[in-house]
Amino acid sequence: MSRILIVDDHAVVRHGLRQLLKEIPDVAHIGEAQNAKEVMDLVQGQTWDLIVLDLTLPDKIGIEVLKDLKRDSPQTPVLVMSMLPEDQYGMSVLKAGASGYLPKESAPEELVDAVRKVLRGGRYISLNLAEHLAFDLGPGVEKPLHETLSDREYQVMCLLASGKTNSEVADQLSISTKTVSTYRSRILLKMKMRTNAELMNYAFRHKIVQ
Repeated sequence: MSRILIVDDHAVVRHGLRQLLKEIPDVAHIGEAQNAKEVMDLVQGQTWDLIVLDLTLPDKIGIEVLKDLKRDSPQTPVLVMSMLPEDQYGMSVLKAGASGYLPKESAPEELVDAVRKVLRGGRYISLNLAEHLAFDLGPGVEKPLHETLSDREYQVMCLLASGKTNSEVADQLSISTKTVSTYRSRILLKMKMRTNAELMNYAFRHKIVQ
């Protein structure tokens, strides 16, 4: 019998996922956590067969939580379920050790299928993400500039491209303004740009920000 932990900061989402997962016959227990601290405490104190993780948590970046989980409990599979763009974040979470990525707008039946597959020891990758992976691995394919960024650099880039100032980015990520400036310099260098306006234009063209 399986034990599943749902990690999402919205109570209504956790409730909906719980109702869906209860329909899976071999699921014996469903736990809930609403932030990074809670999930890490629960992982240290109990054994789980699957963690369903949202990427937008209030106290820590979701992909960093994923890395913490794979470090502290590497045998526990993690299925990421998020509103963030699959083609932008799917590759990153798989590389970070996730057993799958599922957009939140997916049909309930797809969630159940994904959970069952991961519980059996498999990996769940949507057709859209599979095509993206195949394209990314193809010979002679030049990656988009934003895919050269680290996870943290990508997040800072998204915030800057959405019009936030260095101070606002620092507050949101709980880092210093000086650190944001360092990230900004690296991002501009990697992406061969000079201004935030260029970042904004690039992010809009690639549908990274709306």
